[in-house]
Amino acid sequence: MDIKQRIKDNFQYFFYFFRYLRYRIFVAFGLSFTKGLLDGFGLAMFIPLLKVSSEQEQADAGSDELGNLSFLPESLEAIGIDMNLVNVLLIILFFFCMKGVVTFIEGYVQVLYQQRFMRQIRISNINLLNSFNFRSFVKSDVGKIQNTFSGEVERVNVAYKSYFKSIEYGVLVLVYVLMAFSANARFALIVAVGGVLSNILFKWLFKKTKQLSKKYTSSAHSFQGLLIQLVATYKYLKATGRNKFYGEKLKSNITRLEYLQRNIGIVDSLLRALREPVTIFVVVVGILIQITYFNPDIGLIILSLLFLYRSLTFLMALQEQWNRFLGVSGSLENLAAFTQELGRDKERNGKIAFEGFSRTIQLENVHFHYDDYVVIQGIDLEIYKNETIAIVGESGSGKSTLMNLLSGLLQPTQGRMLIDGVDITEIDQYSYRKKIGYIAQEAPIFNDTIFNNVTFWAEKTPETMARFRHAIQKAAIASFVDQLPAKEDEYLGNNGINISGGQKQRLSIARELYKDVDFLFMDEATSALDGETEKEIQQNMDELKGEYTILMIAHRLATIKNADRIVLLNNGRVEAIGTFAELVATSERFEEMVRLQGMAPEQINNQV
Repeated sequence: MDIKQRIKDNFQYFFYFFRYLRYRIFVAFGLSFTKGLLDGFGLAMFIPLLKVSSEQEQADAGSDELGNLSFLPESLEAIGIDMNLVNVLLIILFFFCMKGVVTFIEGYVQVLYQQRFMRQIRISNINLLNSFNFRSFVKSDVGKIQNTFSGEVERVNVAYKSYFKSIEYGVLVLVYVLMAFSANARFALIVAVGGVLSNILFKWLFKKTKQLSKKYTSSAHSFQGLLIQLVATYKYLKATGRNKFYGEKLKSNITRLEYLQRNIGIVDSLLRALREPVTIFVVVVGILIQITYFNPDIGLIILSLLFLYRSLTFLMALQEQWNRFLGVSGSLENLAAFTQELGRDKERNGKIAFEGFSRTIQLENVHFHYDDYVVIQGIDLEIYKNETIAIVGESGSGKSTLMNLLSGLLQPTQGRMLIDGVDITEIDQYSYRKKIGYIAQEAPIFNDTIFNNVTFWAEKTPETMARFRHAIQKAAIASFVDQLPAKEDEYLGNNGINISGGQKQRLSIARELYKDVDFLFMDEATSALDGETEKEIQQNMDELKGEYTILMIAHRLATIKNADRIVLLNNGRVEAIGTFAELVATSERFEEMVRLQGMAPEQINNQV
């Protein structure tokens, strides 16, 4: 393994945080170093304090018993500060006051950096998700997405705090060890060796914590996925009595999460319990070795001991914080991988802003496939402005995929799609999709008011109210809204639980009409409704014919009899195109589809 890869592997977490914080990481390091230095200088001045307080001559104060740190009192004397009791006390007070100031600045800066880090994490991932390739999204684990954006981000917040606490304590350990070596190198070396040996003792605990963290993240993904599906399928589960069985799956997952979290807590508690006894043990052994075999000068030992005890205390705190960091490191690795996945599968986007549809959409030899599974094969099709096109075919014939291609959610794997003569890959996708009104079989209803559902949280002004009224009237739902107690401010409940399927669809249509759109895409929009409601909504849509370019997928062929053209798909290919009457007369497959839906020849003739 080359040096570059070794550095990348050993400092992967540092590089991850550096990506978001840049130079700020070194500012934090510098503040920690300054804090440790001020604390060390303050502690060192206690030796001169002991000397002057025992009424020894001021000339002897501090020089011999500070080892290599004797420069400190000597420097102070050189600038005219006498080493008397009052001055030494004031100097100690000054160092610790300055340490307090630096500690405050460090804490404040850390809060600012943490907020910046978390804000950038959240915003960057939202931006990446918004530009995530739809083709990749449909194959994604919805539980992973949900858990990463909620629970995992919070655990990464803990990882950030623990990581930088570890770094802070590491810097302090370094400062105190250097000072201890300056005071009494031999004694410091003895205790330092003991500290290294004690650190080896904890390695297996760190490894165990990291393993548990990864397992916890995986189980949390699973739990979130099950929870999302519980909410989405609640009615079915409740109606069929399967909700309790499904609940047992959730309970089992909760039990596993608790088990993993408990084990992480046990390891963390063990580290905290061992922290002080191990520190004292190392210090006691070091003192005994120093006095027995080397210099018994207790003054230098005490000064070195002050620094080493500080360093060992922070070493144990470092180990505790590092273990806590490892406990959530699985979440950090998951978030980093998730961000990388979103960035890797980012959709291609052009530069040309789409101002509005004016002429035609042209599909030229368009193919599309998922890996080795071919869905669309060599389609040539031209759609004109304000034309109503219906797409029909058996299940699996490619209807929804063709609709997704036309809406820009998917892009051809071969061939070209031109909008007013411009290749879709060169068009800014966001500006194009803003001109699309999309009405699906399951109308998306937000847990909010009717006004916010239709206007997408627009500010309520006379202008937006006028647009709102116009939209609900065109969608034939104004009378329903006016009958409600709170009218447009009525709350609709989770997924519109308080209104019927037909009302949901009308609100969905009103939402699209409220926007300034050129296209209306209807993906089996009325197939889940009863016949009478379907007929009413179809009449509403027929009234919009000629105002918008309408593309619809429909299983019930009676709803598309007024389409300008019908595209019959078969195994991803266009088998026939024409009006309803033309296809009945020329396409055996279409005629058979009509008959299978119970439409007798005379009814067909009446329809057409």
